[in-house]
Amino acid sequence: MTFPASAWSATQAPALSPDDSPQDAIEALRGSLKPRILYATPEMADFIKTGGLGEVAASLPRALRQHYDVRILIPGYRQVVERHPDIPVVAHLPGSAEMPPCDLGLIETGDGLPVYVILCDALYERDGSPYGDQGVDFADNDLRFGRLSLAAVEIAQGADPEWRADLLHLNDWQTALAPAYLAWRGQRTPTVLTIHNLAYQGLFPWENLGRLGVPESAFHIDGVEFYGKLSFLKAGLFYASHVTTVSETYAHEITTPEFGCGLDGLLRTRAHQGRLAGILNGIDESWDPRTDPLLATRFEPDDWKGKRANADAVRTRFGLGVSRGPLFAIVSRLVHQKGVDLTLAAAEAIVAEGGQLVVTGQGEPRFEAAFLDLARRHPGAVGVRVGFEETDAHRMFAGSDFLLMPSRFEPCGLAQMYAQRFGSLPIAHRTGGLADTVEDGVTGFLFGEASLKGLSGAIRRAFDTFASKRRLGAMRRSAMSRDFGWDKAADGYSSLYTRVVGNGADLMRGRAVA
Repeated sequence: MTFPASAWSATQAPALSPDDSPQDAIEALRGSLKPRILYATPEMADFIKTGGLGEVAASLPRALRQHYDVRILIPGYRQVVERHPDIPVVAHLPGSAEMPPCDLGLIETGDGLPVYVILCDALYERDGSPYGDQGVDFADNDLRFGRLSLAAVEIAQGADPEWRADLLHLNDWQTALAPAYLAWRGQRTPTVLTIHNLAYQGLFPWENLGRLGVPESAFHIDGVEFYGKLSFLKAGLFYASHVTTVSETYAHEITTPEFGCGLDGLLRTRAHQGRLAGILNGIDESWDPRTDPLLATRFEPDDWKGKRANADAVRTRFGLGVSRGPLFAIVSRLVHQKGVDLTLAAAEAIVAEGGQLVVTGQGEPRFEAAFLDLARRHPGAVGVRVGFEETDAHRMFAGSDFLLMPSRFEPCGLAQMYAQRFGSLPIAHRTGGLADTVEDGVTGFLFGEASLKGLSGAIRRAFDTFASKRRLGAMRRSAMSRDFGWDKAADGYSSLYTRVVGNGADLMRGRAVA
């Protein structure tokens, strides 16, 4: 991959001591000439995660490091600061509107990935997830993530005297005000905004404009206004140099009224302009049944004895009886989007056919209660653990025969890729990233209609396949041979970054809002 010299600026040349060898100098110079990407995210699995974004934020920047000087920006949640109690401060960021001033810290992960941390106890020192506590969003999330967006802009403007970003890669609504802040300040730093789930848009009352420093003239259909509210995500879609999402199919789906969440018109415009692309996520190389330390027994393709050992461990963990029937698994948030109501409706037939079902996850209380009730009614055949434990998830992927993913929509999905790597065949709705990663009849089973009828038909096909050892083994081998590594995604983003930076000035010209 090559980069136009005029498009990228080099980092400050590194200081060398008299003891440094010529090779040290060469390596340092190479590092200083790499294009600089700031990857801003509300979560990162190294420290805290609630779903796929956290996993992506931990993996994609690492895959990009071969060609780029990548740094992460995250809020200084309690979970981050507790792991790094003495974070060196590299800059002080002044307050803006009602967003408080904060310090900007800089730490490194164990493998040397630099991470900027926004240090502001008033915004981030609290119990709960990054977004709320006990299922209720924090009331000041507009300020918390407005501050995150603004910090990204300030780093691009040189807040850290030792490093300045050539491009901002932003993720979801929590960072989506950054392209707007750049425009309102008359800055032209190129931006890429990745949508991980269009359904979450960061909507706030229009009265909050002032406390975020949003000019009133931007509260317009060509700006941040969305049905009378301030939309962080709408701002990002309007002002960003380029928009991506996490699979090719989802990139098309979100331009339609069915999946566009009211933003399909703007997204169709971006697609027509060549400024919307789908780049499929990958999964980390650690998802490998031959090396995974969390498995009860590690195994290779065709080592079905090792796979059965994990199934036995799962059955014991979930209180299931010995069975010769197939083991179905759900590893998911228990919410309507994931189609778990369809699974609940199909569960009785699975058990009646001699199958077993194990479920782990949490979400809407009504679904948690329904699954627990299902387990009470079918002791030994259905096991449910509300919550999430990494070891359980790994062993369920490794031990199950089929993974149920009847999501109504799925921007990318990672579970179906994990499952295939471990020889568990996904049963999935043909949508988004599921359609792009599961080959029907070869590595899993897809159904077209998000309904009980559609799911039941795919489950029937799964039972028929389980009855044929030859076909089951062939599908497992095909699934386990799939390459879902991050290299392809990294190449896609590399090409996009080069194109966006080359066009950055043209894209941003005339965008500033007085």
